[in-house]
Amino acid sequence: MNLKHLAIIPDGNRRWAKEKGLPTLEGHRRGYETFKSIGDLCIDRGIEYVSFWGFSTENWKRTEEEVGYLMDLILHALRSDLDFYHQKGIRLKVIGRRDGLPQNVARAVAEAEAKTDGNENGQINLFLNYGGHAEIVDAVKEIVASGIASEDVTEELISKTIWMKDMPAPDLIIRTSGEQRLSGFMSWAGAYSELMFVEKHWPDFGEKDLDAAIAEFDRRQRRFGA
Repeated sequence: MNLKHLAIIPDGNRRWAKEKGLPTLEGHRRGYETFKSIGDLCIDRGIEYVSFWGFSTENWKRTEEEVGYLMDLILHALRSDLDFYHQKGIRLKVIGRRDGLPQNVARAVAEAEAKTDGNENGQINLFLNYGGHAEIVDAVKEIVASGIASEDVTEELISKTIWMKDMPAPDLIIRTSGEQRLSGFMSWAGAYSELMFVEKHWPDFGEKDLDAAIAEFDRRQRRFGA
């Protein structure tokens, strides 16, 4: 298997709940359970990096109740479930604008990253307060602030400056719930990623779906423009 970095846009929690006549928040709770199980399955299958888009820069526009519940789920993942990831030797990394997160979430992020930093069985990335354009804008600001001349700005330099600078580009990006767009996810790093769009809502995405996606990826021929 040549799949080193799998990225997922776990879409459809709210639609899943609506179709079942359940509250929106129950959809997010079930979505977190899927996040936990799929992340674990990916690491077990030898995928070194697994990235999930947990909360975008646009998600702040949702209701105060929904945003608060999502932040509570994130806190649960970073605190209550931290030992689950640590005991499995999984590193946790959060990608996005830290200064926009609630203070308790920002503290939990720092603590989770510090505790799992030495783990070597694989890395799960949670994209929080993340937007692909915001990532590029912040990289450009950092380059300008460093005093680098415009003629010295290269693709390699930008790749070394974005928030994802310490990991390989994603080989495959999956989006669930039937939507066929990336919505700014990994705008820079995902330029040559294979794309896969799955009809199932995220809470229904299971082990068989993951294995089918891996098998489909293995059948594809990546040309990188050649």
